[in-house]
Amino acid sequence: MGGPIFTNDAVVAGILLMVLAGVFYTASKPTGFWKRFYTYVPAILLCYFIPALLQWPLGLISGDHSNLYFVASRYFLPASLVLLCLSIDLKGIINLGPKALIMFFAATAGIVIGGPIAIFLILQFAPGVIDADPDQLWRGLSTVAGSWIGGGANQTAMKEIFQVSDDLFSTMVVVDVVVANIWMGFLLYGANVGEKVDRWFKADTSAIKDLKRRVEDYRASVERVPTTTDLFLLLGVAFGGTAVAHFFADIITPVMEGYRETLQRLRLDSLMSGFFWMVVVATTIGLVLSFTKARKLEGVGASKWGSVGIYFLVASIGMKMDISTILDNLGLFAIGIIWMLIHVLILLLVGKLIKAPFFFVAVGSQANVGGAASAPVVASAFSPALAPVGVLMAVMGYALGTYGAIICAFIMQAVAT
Repeated sequence: MGGPIFTNDAVVAGILLMVLAGVFYTASKPTGFWKRFYTYVPAILLCYFIPALLQWPLGLISGDHSNLYFVASRYFLPASLVLLCLSIDLKGIINLGPKALIMFFAATAGIVIGGPIAIFLILQFAPGVIDADPDQLWRGLSTVAGSWIGGGANQTAMKEIFQVSDDLFSTMVVVDVVVANIWMGFLLYGANVGEKVDRWFKADTSAIKDLKRRVEDYRASVERVPTTTDLFLLLGVAFGGTAVAHFFADIITPVMEGYRETLQRLRLDSLMSGFFWMVVVATTIGLVLSFTKARKLEGVGASKWGSVGIYFLVASIGMKMDISTILDNLGLFAIGIIWMLIHVLILLLVGKLIKAPFFFVAVGSQANVGGAASAPVVASAFSPALAPVGVLMAVMGYALGTYGAIICAFIMQAVAT
């Protein structure tokens, strides 16, 4: 088979950006065909699939003939992590009330323990439906954990840390996106019947009105039209943080290599990964800066630019997909569905127990499962004024995603092997 038509990365980058622009432009249409289309076809799914289709069967581009994924994962990813974590307002999150935080962490816990339970059930009662080797299985599912606790950045981090093959990762991406968006559809429907759910939970929703006012006030206090200086500050923080992350990763990794035998015995090989330390340092930089005046850069679009980097990374991953392998492991979808059902069950039990407003349940879940890309969508389904709350909680998921997914991965490793 010959190579792709376009091999110049400048051309390929332009194609990917035009694809992303087309998806977001059409998804923003409030009425008409596109409104109906995106009701059933999630935009993020297209961000993966269109580049994949451009690779096969169209043969226009190919991840094997491009360095864009390397650039996106080593430069855009840490920069995006810094920007997304930069906007975390821990005081603001605390002001949401304890029930919001409880539901967020319940959602995280549901993902962390749901994966190992799902693997255990499938391997015990229906091992024949999984074609993947158990060792490869937990590694691949670690990427789903990264996505469902944090987002695309954390998912990619898990791919690199646990050395997941491109073919297996492409299948995991589809499992992740399809299962997560089925649940998102239920959440969007739930927003329309939120009052009924609140009555079942016996929840006091007066806090939601206060929440709307606080969010509107905060957004108004920081939002402004960015100047050239603002944009350079944004770039300086993002890529300066990326430089620091690479610098410390280059120092820490050789030190960890000195403990190779011990780490391998403890199954902590990921601590010898330079990519692991790059992601951890970048996340930590964002968290530290969130306590400084740098947090106000959210007012000029820090999280938006962070999301742009993530979506370019998503498209470059899609370009590496081999769609023909998707149907080879349908058993993985069984694990994904069981995993999500456990997550949902824990959410409903905790929500009922603490009488949480359904808004906290929905956004807490989507902040984990969907991340900054879709949590605002679910939040705005309740009220457009609440969309920033989705971002606020989702970027907290980005901060926890790497840590939570690693814990989940190690538990899945114990169960699978």
